[in-house]
Amino acid sequence: MRKKTEALVISFGTTTEAMKMERHCEKEGLPGRLIPIPREITAGCGMAWKAKPTEKELLQQAMLWAAIRWEGMYTLEL
Repeated sequence: MRKKTEALVISFGTTTEAMKMERHCEKEGLPGRLIPIPREITAGCGMAWKAKPTEKELLQQAMLWAAIRWEGMYTLEL
């Protein structure tokens, strides 16, 4: 069984915003990846961005700069 670790999970209201996040992070070399929304969270589009909790400020600033709208940010054991 895989050991759970803490993860930052960013949820989005639309698939468009989630895909915009993926394109922006790939282009800028930012950490994380797109995942299906964990069952602990409810979100409009069913997709979320997963990264290390230590990357929260970096990703939040990147989303503000790129005008990416998110619903919530959570730290979960995944």
